[in-house]
Amino acid sequence: MDLKKVAILGRPNVGKSSLFNRFIRKRDAITSNIEGTTRDIKRRVVTISDNRSFEIIDTGGIDDSSEIFSTVKKLSLKVAEEADIILYMVDGKTIPQDEDRELFYGLQKLNKPIALIVNKIDNDRDRDTKFWEFFSFGADIIFPISVTHNRYMNPLYSWLEEHIPPQESENSELSSDDIERDIKVAIIGRVNTGKSSLLNALLKEERAVVSRVAGTTIDPIDDSIEYRDYKITFIDTAGIRRRGKIEGIEKYALYRTEEMLKKADIALLIIDATVGVFELDERIANLIDKYKLGSLIVINKWDIRGDLRYEEAVENIRDRLKFLHYAPIITVSAKTGQRVNRILNEIISIYERYKQRIPTAKLNEIIKFAVTKHHPPSHNGAVVKIKFATQYETKPPKIALVMNRPEGLHFSYKRYLANILRSQFDFRGVPLDISARRRGERVEEN
Repeated sequence: MDLKKVAILGRPNVGKSSLFNRFIRKRDAITSNIEGTTRDIKRRVVTISDNRSFEIIDTGGIDDSSEIFSTVKKLSLKVAEEADIILYMVDGKTIPQDEDRELFYGLQKLNKPIALIVNKIDNDRDRDTKFWEFFSFGADIIFPISVTHNRYMNPLYSWLEEHIPPQESENSELSSDDIERDIKVAIIGRVNTGKSSLLNALLKEERAVVSRVAGTTIDPIDDSIEYRDYKITFIDTAGIRRRGKIEGIEKYALYRTEEMLKKADIALLIIDATVGVFELDERIANLIDKYKLGSLIVINKWDIRGDLRYEEAVENIRDRLKFLHYAPIITVSAKTGQRVNRILNEIISIYERYKQRIPTAKLNEIIKFAVTKHHPPSHNGAVVKIKFATQYETKPPKIALVMNRPEGLHFSYKRYLANILRSQFDFRGVPLDISARRRGERVEEN
């Protein structure tokens, strides 16, 4: 059964993201007193009483005061057309606004269940005075609520239950095969490199706000597509600035970006072909290495690169982004769609390698070959021996070397072993995590 879609709409700073967080019972969307904090579309599935599940959709504030807000408005109204149920939200601390009335009247013409939500009715006095002024909207269904204080919410839930049928009982647990076919991909890079444009091109639909104004995306958003029997969930993260340039809600956005990377499988690092690699790109590459993600380097804006040759671009990237020496490089144009579809095939190929497991016998055969070819250097004059190897985890492949002196495994020899393994197995786009252990020392799995 397809889930009903419930969209939250309204002008900026009326509490839409707070209501979204209340529905999903956690702080997911970034909330702030700054107008326009939410600019993109966020979707989550929630369940209320009697197994009634629906997709709740948080939209950006509807406003015409700038280029960005105009785009936000267009996306928000498009969501309203797709939704089954609309919650139009207003600020109960202010007098009714003509702009709200006009928007509400327009949404009523869509002929679908719509409720007027008067937020910030924090106490009984507000409900007995300010709330009644909003009856001038002529809404058939109107609810006074206080999201912040979680007051007067039950009538809203009861109304939603009338329009959302219960789901048929079924086993909701995902099989291991389902999990293995669910790929989480973070789109990461500096501000204004075209991350949101690329997301829209991959989805073949305008979901993220695109603007010439740097830093348009603040709250990480995600959306999924089905491709070659895989579910690929893209996370469009906030553009990263130099630390000294990060202000206000962007500090929280940077924290959220790192939290998203912890959950991702693969990172698409977006490089702007018109400006090349900066020091900040190197720092971002270090983040990808820090969280041991599969990675693909995407050089965007290739259609307007000027005289830059492919060989020059690759040489510059390999020289500057040494941490991602294993990452494939692809040139695209999110604007024209050039080679964008190849990204999907690369994602699946990298993911297959990201979750591969080397048979223990084969792994030890390769390690023995490497040791015979080049023995581990001694440690403080003592002989260092590798007794055997085992892969104890995937995503990424994690290999433990059982040794007599784990502290004696030099980083350069670890790098040598990684290169040998890469020469024997296809780990393109995948980091290798090699660690040393003593015999009997427990290997911790995530």
